[in-house]
Amino acid sequence: MLCIPIQRMAALGIAGLLATAAATPAFASTPRQGGGHAAHVLLLSVDGMHQSDLAWYVHAHPNSALAALANAGVDYTGAQTPVPSDSFPGMIGQLTGGNPKTTGVYYDATFNHALLPARTTKCAGVAPGAQVDFTEDLDKDQTSLDAGQGLSGLPGGILKMTGTPRTLINAAKLPVDPKTCKPVYPHQYLKVNTVFEVAHKRGLRTAWSDKHPAYEILGGPSGTGLDDLFAPEINSQAIGYPAGADWTTDNAATQQYDGYRLKAILNEIDGYDHSRSAKTGTPAIFGMNFQTVSTAQKLPTSNGLQGGYLAGGTTPGPLLSRALDFIDASVATMTAEIRKQGLADSTTIILSAKHGQSPTDPAALTRIDDGPIIDALNAAWTKTHPGAAQLVASSTDDDAMHLWLSDRSQAAISFAKTFLLTHSATGNTVTGAARTLSASGLKTVYAGDEAAKFFGVPASDPRHADVLGFVQHGVVYTGNKAKIAEHGGADPQDRHVPLLVTSQRDLAAHHHGRTDGDAVETTQIAPTILRLLGLDPNALQAVNIEHTRALG
Repeated sequence: MLCIPIQRMAALGIAGLLATAAATPAFASTPRQGGGHAAHVLLLSVDGMHQSDLAWYVHAHPNSALAALANAGVDYTGAQTPVPSDSFPGMIGQLTGGNPKTTGVYYDATFNHALLPARTTKCAGVAPGAQVDFTEDLDKDQTSLDAGQGLSGLPGGILKMTGTPRTLINAAKLPVDPKTCKPVYPHQYLKVNTVFEVAHKRGLRTAWSDKHPAYEILGGPSGTGLDDLFAPEINSQAIGYPAGADWTTDNAATQQYDGYRLKAILNEIDGYDHSRSAKTGTPAIFGMNFQTVSTAQKLPTSNGLQGGYLAGGTTPGPLLSRALDFIDASVATMTAEIRKQGLADSTTIILSAKHGQSPTDPAALTRIDDGPIIDALNAAWTKTHPGAAQLVASSTDDDAMHLWLSDRSQAAISFAKTFLLTHSATGNTVTGAARTLSASGLKTVYAGDEAAKFFGVPASDPRHADVLGFVQHGVVYTGNKAKIAEHGGADPQDRHVPLLVTSQRDLAAHHHGRTDGDAVETTQIAPTILRLLGLDPNALQAVNIEHTRALG
């Protein structure tokens, strides 16, 4: 069922655990109404996973660990992610209770009209406008799994990676605050506090594992919310794979990468830090994201298996099916370890996703290289405005178009919108055939005041995109002719993700779960975590600003 090579599984030390746990259904139960509080909340984000994927898997594998979570807990089948459906706003929403208008975080790679460029040391008189790139680009060494820490014995020795990966961020790559003339770290960019900060202030231990050191942002504006952050670099060179291949270019490599972080979670369940070098006690709030499903959705083939979905887009193909098997086995392993440590009565598991992925139907895919579109827009602008700077100062385009302009005047913004809506773009289908689409592949474009209004912020806000375009279904902006899915926009397939809340407390009573089909948002996970721990959800600033309600 698992696609990690046996020799690599042995190196991880979890092969036996996965095999044993996969054969035993995970046991859990729905939270008792008024039945006290949890001592531990384990949050799992299966990135790329749709609610439909969960429903398909539970139906196909009724004795699985995922089925046990769904059948014994509360299955919120109408859950939606924030917009844009990117990893950063998705994860930050789950841990703050806020959308980008409140958190100030619209994507992992953005632009800020108020900050100064990286490496600025004398700030007086410097024109504002800076890239804010909180990705692998910040690492001291983005080619290394340890982001430049200098560990030996990689990849197996990666569990020795520091739990404070902020030290692995190259400050020279950070934007600069014009008021202090100092670099702005990711945690300083976040406008509101996180559940980790709230718990930490109450003396509770916190831990998380994610894919870049830049996820230190989750520690909150204080920078102190996370006691232990295990963040090996996913976009580094995958050790044992061809040169230039990172951990996302081969689904077996992605499983191997996720397996290291699974081992960290098992160590934390056992009451240690992620490296198992210090006895710290099981965290009150901890968890990880999985990347295995996401790469199985994006890769056309890997390990000799077809990626993505079968024709029609409702049934996972063989690679994605195996990726879901890996998630199921991982969940089974964690729930088995929770029981082994006697924590079943005090632990609640929440499973969701930062984002989904689109399109699921291979026939709907149109890959369009966004570079020529932006080049054409800039050329048209400079032709009519001789001597002007290129109009597009920065762009982030996955399955949406986010443009920050060098000229924010209404004339410039209207020019950009009109150009995009009247420009034809040629891309290619899943078979490689050419396909030309109108309006640059876009369905809707919000520009200037419209974009600000869409997000619910003032037009003067320096963070949001000046031009926000949502694609015609199936469009993916990429120069990679192999990619078959993406996220980052507002497509329903990007946003409709699973959301399970499952306590193991009522196992002995054999309580059954329930399905809740009401519309909810993954931002509601944050106040729910605090309520489960007996903490005040109103301690979260975003909860107060947006009136985010805990899940019922």
